[in-house]
Order: sequence, then structure tokens, then C-alpha cells
Amino acid sequence: MANVADAESDVADEEAGAGKKRFNFSRKTLIMAAGGLAALLVVAGGGYFFFAHEETPAVAEQKAIFIPVPEMTVNIANPDSQVPRYLRLKIALEVHDERLVEQVQPMLPRVMDAFQIQLREMRPEDFEGSAALYRLKEELLRRINQAVFPAKVDAVLFNEILIQ
Repeated sequence: MANVADAESDVADEEAGAGKKRFNFSRKTLIMAAGGLAALLVVAGGGYFFFAHEETPAVAEQKAIFIPVPEMTVNIANPDSQVPRYLRLKIALEVHDERLVEQVQPMLPRVMDAFQIQLREMRPEDFEGSAALYRLKEELLRRINQAVFPAKVDAVLFNEILIQ
């Protein structure tokens, strides 16, 4: 009878344990779960840093000011042909301070002269492709800053470039 009572108590224990689930986590599973949680926290913190922080006042206050330069038409070098080639150029100069406008405006004739000298030496092939226009922008910016020194122009912006 003891065996029957033991068997009945084993069945009762199994039925009582059926409602409870036991999780047996291995050490490896716990380490991987902790690592995943840590990675999630790092990603969430990075997202907060990049998307939720406020812009610094120094950056927010800087406004671009554009100085229009009179349109220029220049004949460019064309050694392969007897037909003259012309370049029409409209640009604007970008500065970050209103005081620089007052310094650059009186120097525009000097800027135009520097442009004329540079552009007359160029050939039609010198304007092909975006890399060529980028190099031209950088060269014109260098010449402008020499012409208006001690003022400093931040960028040259092309409004129109036409080669005829």
C-alpha cells in the first residue's frame, strides 16, 4: 500500500507542477541576454544624443549673407578654333557677418579684375564636369580673399554659367 500511496503523491505532484513552468537558464543564455540589453541601451542613448539635443546658440545665430556680383561676360581661350568663345558668369559671394558686406562691397572692382584675369586663361574643356566647377569655385574664392583681405568671403556661389 505504501507503493500505491507514493505513486498517488507523485501523480498529485506532477499535476500541481503542470501549472508552474520552470525556466532553467544556462549561464551562456544569461550573458547573451545581458549583452543584448546593453546594446539596446547604447543604441537608445546614441539616438537620444543625436536627435534630442538642442542646437548650440552660436550655430543657430549664424546667418548667411549673400553679396551679388555684377554679371560678367569674358572671352575665353580657344586655341583650336578661330571662332571666339564667351563665358557669361553670374555669382554671389557668401559672408557670415553684416560688417563684412561693408568691407567687401567697395572692393568689388578688384574682385572683378581678379576674375577677368583667371577666366580669360581658361579653355572650354576647363568647365566640363562637376569637379572642374568645384576647382573653379575654389580658385575664385582664393582670388577673392586675396583681393578683399583682411575681410574673408566664406563661399562663391554660381547663379549662372553659360559658355557660347
